[in-house]
Amino acid sequence: MGSVRVLLMVSGGIAAYKACFLARLLMQAGFSVRVAMTEASTRFVTPLTFQALTGQPVATDLWGEGQSQALDHIEYARWADMAIVAPATANTMAKAANGIADDIVSTLLLAFPGPVLMAPAMNDNMWAHAATQANLETLHTRGVATVGPGEGWLACGTVSHGRMSEPEDILAAAQEMAAVLEGSGSGENTPADGFWSGKRILITAGPTHEPIDPVRYVANRSSGAMGFALAAAAVQAGAKVHLVAGPTSLLAPRGLERLEAVQSAEDMAGAVAVALEAGADWIFMAAAVADYKPSQLAAGKIKKEALGPQWSLEMTPNPDILAQVVPKHRSQDLKIVGFALETDDMMQRAAAKRRAKNMDYIVANNPTAEGAGFGVVNHQVTLMGEAGVIWHSESVPKGQLASDILKQLADTEKEI
Repeated sequence: MGSVRVLLMVSGGIAAYKACFLARLLMQAGFSVRVAMTEASTRFVTPLTFQALTGQPVATDLWGEGQSQALDHIEYARWADMAIVAPATANTMAKAANGIADDIVSTLLLAFPGPVLMAPAMNDNMWAHAATQANLETLHTRGVATVGPGEGWLACGTVSHGRMSEPEDILAAAQEMAAVLEGSGSGENTPADGFWSGKRILITAGPTHEPIDPVRYVANRSSGAMGFALAAAAVQAGAKVHLVAGPTSLLAPRGLERLEAVQSAEDMAGAVAVALEAGADWIFMAAAVADYKPSQLAAGKIKKEALGPQWSLEMTPNPDILAQVVPKHRSQDLKIVGFALETDDMMQRAAAKRRAKNMDYIVANNPTAEGAGFGVVNHQVTLMGEAGVIWHSESVPKGQLASDILKQLADTEKEI
C-alpha cells in the first residue's frame, strides 16, 4: 500500500494525541502520509510532532504562515488518494456536512474529491445531540465513512460513547478503504481480455440489520469489503455494476451503474428480485444475509425493566435469497456466484451448498483461518465449480483478490 497517499486531518480535541500514534501506524503500514491541523488541535499537539513522524511539512493555516504554503488546501487535496479525519470533532463534522470552509481542515474537506474516513470524538451528549446525528447522516449519505466512536473514559470524566476509536482500529478501516481504492484503480491485476466488458453484474455486499425495536437490531460482523472490492474490480474490467449493499461505512466505488442501500434481508431480497427482472448476466451474492430475524418488531424501545433478568428473543427464518428469490427471477443465461463462510469442513459444506442452490460457482472462505478474517485487509478463498476446485488463492488484499476472482472466472468460462 505504499502507493496510497493519506492526508491525515487533525481537529481540536483531546484525542489529538492519538493521531500521533495513528500517523506512525500508517507510516509503518506503508502509506505515504501528510498532516493538516486546525489551530485548535495545535493547542493539544504541536505541528513539529507530526513533521517528525511523517518527514513532511504540516499544513496549519490558509495564509502561508508557519510550515504552511498559501495554497496547501489545493495542493494537499490534489496530492492525496484518501483522507482521514482523526479526531473528527462535532465542530469539524458540522462544517463538513454544511460545506463551511473557514480553516485549513474544513477547506481541505471541501476541496478533496476522494474518499474520506472520519473518526468521531466528543463528549457523549454532543455525540447524541440531534444536530450531530443529522450531520452524521448527511456525511454518510455523501459517502463519508466513519469508524467509531467507541465507549470508554471521556475527558469530561464520564464513561460513555464518544471516545475516539483506537489508532489500530482506524488503521484497519483505512486499509479496507485502501483495498477498495486499489481494486478500483488502473491496477495491473485487472482482467484485460475484455471478458467482463459490457456485462451486467449484480453484486450484493455487507451485512443485514434485522430490527428488534426502533433502536436495536440483530446483525453480523461482515464489513462489506469483499463485495465492494468485487464491484470496484468489475467496474474497472468494463462491467455495468449494480451494487446492493447492506449497512456499511465503506465508500462506494466510482463508476457504478447503480448503488442501492438496504437494511434488512427482506429489503435485499426485494432489491435482488427487481434487479434480476430488469436483467443481469451475472450475480455475485457476497452479502452476509441474516438467516433469521426477530419474530415481532416492537413498536417502541423495549425497556430493560420489562425484560427481567433474562431475555429470550424469538426468531423466525428470513427468505433465502439464493434458494427462493433468485430461481423465481433467473433468466436462462444468468450465471450465479455464491459465497460460503464456513469454520468447519469448508470444502464439503461449500460444495453441498453450491449444488443445493444451483449455483454455477461458489467462493468458499474460513474467517478463522490464518491469513483471513473479518475486518482485515488480506483474505484467502477457494473458488469451486461443478467439476470441483478451480483455484486456491493466496492471502492477499481484498482489492487484488477480487480482481483475481474475476480473472479465474473469465478463464474458466472461456474453457467451457
